[in-house]
Amino acid sequence: MTPAEIHAHFQLQRQASREHVDVPLLVRRERLLRIQKMLDEHGPVLAAAVQADFGMRSPLLTEVADFFVLRSLLSHTLRHLGRWMKPKKVSTPLVLQPATAWIARQPLGVVGVISPWNYPVQLALAPAITALAAGNRVMLKPSELTPHTSAQLAALVAQFFSPDEFCVVQGDANLAALFASLPFDHLVFTGSTAVGRKVAQAAAQNLTPTTLELGGKSPCIIDGHCDMKDAALKIAHGKLLNAGQTCIAPDYVLLPRGREGEFAQAYAAAVARLFPTIEGNGDYASIITARHHARLRTMLQQAQTQGAEVQTIDPAAGKPVVHTTGTLGDGVSRQMLPTLVFGATSAMQLMQEEIFGPILPVVSYERLDDAITHINAGPRPLALYWFGQSEAVRDDVLQRTVSGGVTVNDTLMHIAHDHLPFGGVGDSGWGAYHGEQGFLQFCHQKSVLVQSRWSMGSLLYPPYGPRMERIMALIRRLL
Repeated sequence: MTPAEIHAHFQLQRQASREHVDVPLLVRRERLLRIQKMLDEHGPVLAAAVQADFGMRSPLLTEVADFFVLRSLLSHTLRHLGRWMKPKKVSTPLVLQPATAWIARQPLGVVGVISPWNYPVQLALAPAITALAAGNRVMLKPSELTPHTSAQLAALVAQFFSPDEFCVVQGDANLAALFASLPFDHLVFTGSTAVGRKVAQAAAQNLTPTTLELGGKSPCIIDGHCDMKDAALKIAHGKLLNAGQTCIAPDYVLLPRGREGEFAQAYAAAVARLFPTIEGNGDYASIITARHHARLRTMLQQAQTQGAEVQTIDPAAGKPVVHTTGTLGDGVSRQMLPTLVFGATSAMQLMQEEIFGPILPVVSYERLDDAITHINAGPRPLALYWFGQSEAVRDDVLQRTVSGGVTVNDTLMHIAHDHLPFGGVGDSGWGAYHGEQGFLQFCHQKSVLVQSRWSMGSLLYPPYGPRMERIMALIRRLL
């Protein structure tokens, strides 16, 4: 779209949202059912577009990582939407009785969504679903790094929705900057912390509230008393899903000193179990672009030059390569082998930036206090993972660290819980969505007080004097 077309679409949605402030439950449900129908009828086309963008990412991976999450969200939202929409009654303090009060949950108006490339269907439609459920209009700007998926989303949304309900804007980073500068009633951005800062600055010019889901270096703490094989398998799954291109992927492991060899062996066995082959295996996604792949390789080379021990894991080493899925473009050449890095230091790039790839640094610690100090010395992470058996130690870790969310004795799973809000804290973002929390994020909670004809409020009117002193003394005793 041209800038003029983008502004025209925004004005169309803004006008519609102002003319139809109240959006009935029936209309909201029907909009969500259209998205459900779109996924049911055109899921294979979208999955093929994702594979074309990545070069190597099987439709089943997209089914698990994108469509499953969206279907669960739709089911949960449709089931609870009627209750979420109801005004919330609140009690009235004694000094204001017999007035009555409630909180009305109204649509904000027009919600903008800037979505990333790593889960290009899920992270585009999930906030859109919740915003539509809250009665809003939605404008979506998907990533330019997944052009096939973005084009399919644009075509399908145009097929199932009128432009004043939901539309897709395609374009590059310059267009994204223009998009972020529109005076939305709320703006959702998912992506890097660096870009998130720019989005927040652009939105601030219009006093547009934002939800920023950013990422960061999410740690895994392995306690001295845990099943190493089980922990390694779950860490490998969380790290290597989508080849590590996941905002809440384990970014590094904090491991009791002396157990490095045990972990390395267990992790290699876990990789072999999950991915018997890497090259040509559609279950193991490609790195999205050659530029991203080069960045990861540079990280490894720098770490190795500075003294780190790099262990590359190739479960098919010495075996004939069997391609389990057809290839597209140079996807196979961008399938990066899982890699462990021991001896990483804070001076290395891979310990300063979110990795977003299948590289896993392992940092050894002497005492749990050292691990917690290491975490608290950096920006607050989007996720934290702890593996162990002691509830006391678990609770100690939870109380002494701050992160967007936590999964204990597993990775990633807290994001799949529809009743848990999902979001970051500090550098990993602000605001949260999912379930009712997301619904409320995209609502204006309007306070309403209905005064009674028997109101005693006039007792507080001037002129003030001895009478008011007696009234205030009585109120102080009642409070």
